[in-house]
Amino acid sequence: MKHSKKEKSPMASLRLAFVLLISLVSPTSSCTQQEKICLLRFLAGLSQDGGLAASWRDGEDCCEWEGVTCGTDRAVAGVSLASKSLEGNISESLGSLDGLKLLDLSHNSLSGCLPRGLVSSPSIVVLDVSFNRLSGALHELPSSTPPRPLQVLNISSNSFTGMFPSTIWESMENLIALNGSNNSFTGQIPTHFCNGSPSFAVLDLSYNKLRGSIPRGLGDCSVLRVLNAGYNNLSGTLPDELFRATSLEHLSFRNNELHGVLDGAHIINLGNLVTLNLGRNNFSGKLPDSIGQLKRMEELYFDRNNMSGDLPSALSNCTNLITVDFKSNKFSGELNKVDFSNFPNLTTLDLLYNNFTGTIPESIYSCSKLIALRLSANNLHGQHPAYRG
Repeated sequence: MKHSKKEKSPMASLRLAFVLLISLVSPTSSCTQQEKICLLRFLAGLSQDGGLAASWRDGEDCCEWEGVTCGTDRAVAGVSLASKSLEGNISESLGSLDGLKLLDLSHNSLSGCLPRGLVSSPSIVVLDVSFNRLSGALHELPSSTPPRPLQVLNISSNSFTGMFPSTIWESMENLIALNGSNNSFTGQIPTHFCNGSPSFAVLDLSYNKLRGSIPRGLGDCSVLRVLNAGYNNLSGTLPDELFRATSLEHLSFRNNELHGVLDGAHIINLGNLVTLNLGRNNFSGKLPDSIGQLKRMEELYFDRNNMSGDLPSALSNCTNLITVDFKSNKFSGELNKVDFSNFPNLTTLDLLYNNFTGTIPESIYSCSKLIALRLSANNLHGQHPAYRG
């Protein structure tokens, strides 16, 4: 069963790429006969065309067809058919559009495999087939495949299986973002693009069936900003090399089988972190004092682990915090060590099922944006903010 997820930063990056590419094309040119044939072959492969036939078969100039844009060189540069109720297979013929830069077939009911010619296209820069019913494994590419221009690949929310072929990444020197989330991929997290794609910035492989340890090679992704591998079957510890990826802003390994202690000397290397989500694992030990040096942090999740000890007073230095979720751990000590008045944007504080003692801190009362607060199942006493006069 596929998971419905809110679009976060990876998708924002993809949308930005679409906007930039669409701005480069114009619908005023006329296409060639060969391009028209390629498009009509795609149409013929659909069992439900969402009304495209009326537009595509009546007009002679395919640059005027619904969802088609052409560049100043009269070549088809974009095919944008998101949310058109399309059903059927994706024709290999789209890969023969020599000038095609943007292909967006997302949010339809397309089935079958992803044609090899689209991934290996010598022209496509953005390929989005997310939220369809595509299945099967990704095709291997010949080892002799020259570098391809593909920058954004979004194959999320389908039914793809198997491992990621290494030959795909070897030819993707320009890759910036890969979203393969919400599928049934197996094997380990691929890392070849960390060395082969110098601009690689977004990797989302959440909601799959990936196994094994977190690859040390991810530390070679020097400009990686988003790494999401939550909801898989990953095991082991966070490798030291991971903390070399100092550009990371969003890091999530939620709901895996990871364990170990968060190393304070390493975590400070990730000073750009905005989101850290390690919830639903088996991490233990204390929250290090150095967490307070992550000044950009907005969302912090360690829920459902085996963390223990006091919350460090240095947490007060993370003044941009919006969400703190530490429920279902073994944290203890008094909450007064943390100055909650330093969190003017805090909306969620969940400390349910821990071993905190003492009084409920007065500073919590100053969190004017707080809309969700759970302190029960601890050993706290004093007046709950909701009942404070």
